[in-house]
Amino acid sequence: MSQTPPCPSCQSEYAYSTGNEMLMCPECGHEWNPAEVVEEPAGLVVKDANGNILQDGDSVIVLKNLPVKGMPQDVKAGTKVKNIRLTEGDHNIDCKIDGFGSMGLKSEFVRKA
Repeated sequence: MSQTPPCPSCQSEYAYSTGNEMLMCPECGHEWNPAEVVEEPAGLVVKDANGNILQDGDSVIVLKNLPVKGMPQDVKAGTKVKNIRLTEGDHNIDCKIDGFGSMGLKSEFVRKA
């Protein structure tokens, strides 16, 4: 008996064949053809607010005013941030902003420049 691959949607191991070269997941209801499944790139994938994939060294633009603890002013919308570094965690962009220094940003508040 051959081993069926896990569901690409929810990673459930209980996928089964529907008889017409398709597989189905009983947990989430996703149906797919195992010959057409494309493996996602291994490693960290960070997307901006528009869905563009970010990479180390990219430049981004802040979309809204972001308050900074301990600072009297916010990071203003439209601020361009150069040479970002991607990291794991909640604040997945490390960068240096002029006038603020090193800080972490969330990718949902920036767009690729």
